[in-house]
Amino acid sequence: MKRKLITTVIATLIVFSAFGQQFDLSAELRPRYENRHGFKTLLETNAKGSNFVSQRTRLNFGFKNEKLRLKIVMQNVRVWGDVGTLSSDDKASALHEAWAEAIVNTKTSFKLGRQEIVYDDHRIFGNVGWAQQARSHDALLFKYTPNATNKLDIGLALNSDSQSNVDNLYSNAAGYKSLQYAWYHGVFNKLGVSFLLLNTGIEYLDVNNEQTIDYMQTIGPRLTYKSGKFNANAAAYLQTGKSKDSKVKASYFAGNIGYKFTKEWSLGLGVDQLSGTNSNASSTDIKSFAPLFGTNHKFNGFMDYFYVGNHANSVGLRDLNMTLGYSKNKFSAKLIPHLFSAAADVFDGATKMDARLGTEIDFTIGYKIAKDINLNAGFSKMFATETMEVLKGGDKDENNSWAWVMITFKPNLFSHRTN
Repeated sequence: MKRKLITTVIATLIVFSAFGQQFDLSAELRPRYENRHGFKTLLETNAKGSNFVSQRTRLNFGFKNEKLRLKIVMQNVRVWGDVGTLSSDDKASALHEAWAEAIVNTKTSFKLGRQEIVYDDHRIFGNVGWAQQARSHDALLFKYTPNATNKLDIGLALNSDSQSNVDNLYSNAAGYKSLQYAWYHGVFNKLGVSFLLLNTGIEYLDVNNEQTIDYMQTIGPRLTYKSGKFNANAAAYLQTGKSKDSKVKASYFAGNIGYKFTKEWSLGLGVDQLSGTNSNASSTDIKSFAPLFGTNHKFNGFMDYFYVGNHANSVGLRDLNMTLGYSKNKFSAKLIPHLFSAAADVFDGATKMDARLGTEIDFTIGYKIAKDINLNAGFSKMFATETMEVLKGGDKDENNSWAWVMITFKPNLFSHRTN
């Protein structure tokens, strides 16, 4: 069935391309080996880490003419060995993207279907490209671009579990029943300005066992500046409204500066501050900022101790970090130390703990083997404190580390263009 679907899609798009302007067919194959020994949380005393290879395989179809853009991404995600060598059943395939964009005129378009939604630095909306499955949404986007330096996107989404005749509780892993947002971006000489207004609806059963939707708002700007070898950015977001019958009062601030000393060497300094809730708080108010649909692996350390399927409604985070980068020809490397501390109070029983959570050091390298082949690797080490133990469990004195090697093949298989 899947083979017939792929064959039909290819044949259809090739036929369309004869009358259109552009058809592209590309692929991606990305196996990654990982050694996890204290990844996401501290390893338990004398516990053994894990070793495995995961793989993402994609087939990307793209079509474009004056009035239409279309993209379909077939995806298979697996761990080597999770399907037996003689197995006739493979449930790891999915449709990662399937969208069409109607071009109304040179300034306006509508985009509908399964799609990645990415804005700015991926902090609130990102495609989570590091995760083999990545993230995509079922949504409708209205896109308005009055000129080359200004753009406005308005997005809407409504999620349901099935084509039911009654109103069933939505509990899918998407995490939201509905969302509406507006995102603006403008460029003014060396200054870039973005502003996001996001309304997210979560459905749940209230104390009376009735279906209820609470709405939380995320509002804020992001600024960027670049002049010569110097660059800087800052972002600030507020979250308000309600989530599952709890009031939300949370905030986020980030600031980064960078300087390129030579063609090869660069240095960056940054701070992330995500508000949190005291670990012994008696109030049900949520003071912990949620980065929602962001590419959280990109932030706050590559070992994913924070906000990657964890640390929600917790004590928040303050992350002071530095990035030392080197790049020459086909080779690149980065060294990124992080100093982590809690943004709210952490208690062990009645004892208030030191706010410091630990230091993480990330080291990554990359090498471009060929036009369509890239090799990347990394090693990370967490030096945790007793406060981290109280917060996450595990043993801070274990060798909490993570190593990985990944190779990415991204060939362009076929391109056809007509005038």
